[in-house]
Amino acid sequence: MINTLTLTDFRNHPACRITTYGKRNIIITGPNGAGKTAILEAVSLLGGERGMRGVQMSDIARFAGNGGFGVVANLGDDTQISIQFNGGDNNRRAKIDNENANLTDLAKLMRIVWITPREDRLFVDSSADRRAFFDRLATSFDASHAGRCAKLSKLLSERAFALKSGADTRWIDALDVQIAGVAVAIAAARIQYAGELNYFLKNCAVSVNGIIEKMQIDGMSSGDAERQYLDYLKNNRTLVGDKMILDGPHKSDMGVFNNVLNLPAYLTSTGQQKTVLMELILAHAKLVHTKTGKKPIILLDEAAAHLDDNARNKLFQELGAADAQVWATGLDVNIFKNVPDAVFVACQDGDINNIVVAE
Repeated sequence: MINTLTLTDFRNHPACRITTYGKRNIIITGPNGAGKTAILEAVSLLGGERGMRGVQMSDIARFAGNGGFGVVANLGDDTQISIQFNGGDNNRRAKIDNENANLTDLAKLMRIVWITPREDRLFVDSSADRRAFFDRLATSFDASHAGRCAKLSKLLSERAFALKSGADTRWIDALDVQIAGVAVAIAAARIQYAGELNYFLKNCAVSVNGIIEKMQIDGMSSGDAERQYLDYLKNNRTLVGDKMILDGPHKSDMGVFNNVLNLPAYLTSTGQQKTVLMELILAHAKLVHTKTGKKPIILLDEAAAHLDDNARNKLFQELGAADAQVWATGLDVNIFKNVPDAVFVACQDGDINNIVVAE
């Protein structure tokens, strides 16, 4: 867990420090534009990824395009980690205990997952958004999963270029072999994650739908699935309107079913979808803690949006019992009055008032 978080020239925060006092729940409140989400974004960068907004590093710096920023966290085990961006190029640099480190090293220390208002539409938006969301969760346990997804995208682009340019068949054969191997590994990781997540879910269930995922769910071995998909690739090398029409893990979808209402999540109300989304994140936290022994960090931007009083109180009770540290934002501090084991941060135009409320 994070004990202290220090920001320098990050968004609208010139310099601030937040102390968690060992609490599990950090509640950040304040008006729109005060910098609440920026604090969550800073935490999200500590996982080694591009952060919950996925923007250029130069856009995050307080003096956008001309300056740098720093994010430093002291953890519960006395480890210090940091992300520094010095401007110029778009590269950010990691340090662990003041020693240079790879960004991937941060992912081994920090298991971070987030929900923003964008994820509130997860079940009704495109399959691409759901794939990206669940792939990010699966990467918590299989660090190579994100790399495989990126590699598949690159290989598919190379294949499309090869087909458009009339490249030698041997080049396309070699690409297809690589694509088949990576595709099967991606599908297997998704199936494994969904199965393990479902163990911790009570009111909903996750399914994986895709051409290769179906092969493996039906009992086909990885080797046979790879060979069958390779045959599919070899038989689908025709461009349609100058585009490559191809099925595979880049087209798969993740389904979520509400067991209480006996309906797919996308057919339920906005509030019911938010409730299911929160259950997914809580189950993910339990899975992370069970498999790794680490307490994940959950970032909830506008945590109470779309939830009625009963759903909100239930959520906060479950968050209080979760094996995680939760950083949540909201406009009104009063809606967080029942959150247990909490520290409150009042945010006003980059200024921070950090207090602990006695139990």
